[in-house]
Amino acid sequence: MNFRRIKDLKGLKNKTVLVRADFNVPIKDGEVADNFKIKKGLPTLEYLIGKKAKVIVVTHLGRPDGYNAKFSLKPVQKELGRLLKKNIDLLDVRNWDQVVQKTGCLSAGDVTLLDNIRFIKGEEQNSRFVSKKLASLADVFVLDGFAVAHRDASSVSGVAKYLPAYAGLLFAEEIKTLSELLKKPKKPFVVILGGAKMETKIPVLKNLLAIADRILLGGGIINTYLWASGCKVGDSIVSKDFKKQALKYCSKKKVIMPVDLIVGRENGEYAHARKVNKKLDLKKGMGIYDIGPETIKLYAKYIKSAQTLVWNGAVGHFEQHPYQYGTYSIARLVAARSKGKAVGICGGGETVEVLEKLNLSDDIDLVSTGGGAMLEFLSGKNLPGVKAVRKSKFF
Repeated sequence: MNFRRIKDLKGLKNKTVLVRADFNVPIKDGEVADNFKIKKGLPTLEYLIGKKAKVIVVTHLGRPDGYNAKFSLKPVQKELGRLLKKNIDLLDVRNWDQVVQKTGCLSAGDVTLLDNIRFIKGEEQNSRFVSKKLASLADVFVLDGFAVAHRDASSVSGVAKYLPAYAGLLFAEEIKTLSELLKKPKKPFVVILGGAKMETKIPVLKNLLAIADRILLGGGIINTYLWASGCKVGDSIVSKDFKKQALKYCSKKKVIMPVDLIVGRENGEYAHARKVNKKLDLKKGMGIYDIGPETIKLYAKYIKSAQTLVWNGAVGHFEQHPYQYGTYSIARLVAARSKGKAVGICGGGETVEVLEKLNLSDDIDLVSTGGGAMLEFLSGKNLPGVKAVRKSKFF
């Protein structure tokens, strides 16, 4: 894919660079609970610091709907400063005169952080006014937050209309790897799709059916298909609006369905394996919460033979014991097959959470920071953020 990369930039010394990162991380008791996304964004910031640029970092945290102190980036400021070993100011975006004054006084190699960009009205609506305000602070725009690439927002695609736009190191890595995957994946190409949301998985399933050799399913997709097929699935999570699509795409020859499932109560009581057949009849209070041991063995056969692997979405309710075994097994199988034996690409909040918990992230070729963006990219959509670094009036 033809796009501008940060390393194409020359003469960065004393230039002010606006970096749209994605540091939307979990916060617990006023501290960053998981710094995975912050660490992934460090190479771009360290590169700019090394080139003696003046760096302004923009990111969001949660969905504050205007100013809300609990969504302040103070914990991110602290963690970013610790990781970079630098003092980093946090600038209140509600006091724009101060933002202009402080960013105008930055020295070469300095890094400052704007507080939650979603505190500014119009950011999520891609307000031209907000885009121009952000652009006025810098000489160059670098988009490094792939997780927000599917957002048509002022700090993502809007500012690129008023500044030369480049892809950061993380953003470039994600686009390059995913583009190569869609263009010419090494065969056999095996996809594992899980999670609860059918609306995000159906477009991916549809698009990847053309290039994947096998698609292994888990999570809410299975529940919806079984329900649509006439089974009684009890309290299982079901997307009833996708009955037609579930029947159409889940019955394709390339799609591999579980042969057994773990059913029980949501709290883990009465959990037991049940074979998949049309006689499945779960009563109220019972539900499907994981793939079963025979399915894990079946899926392992496909994963172990793959040359390209893509995994997005937990295959069960892994947060609740004993429904974690299916997802943990998939994680270990994908990690064992990645980096050398096959190209392994994983993404999605739950997927990343599991890989981090099991200390497997370093064994995967690409752990995407963008769950929704990765899914939309794989479904064939032209993301606003990707367009921003491919084409602008400065190119």
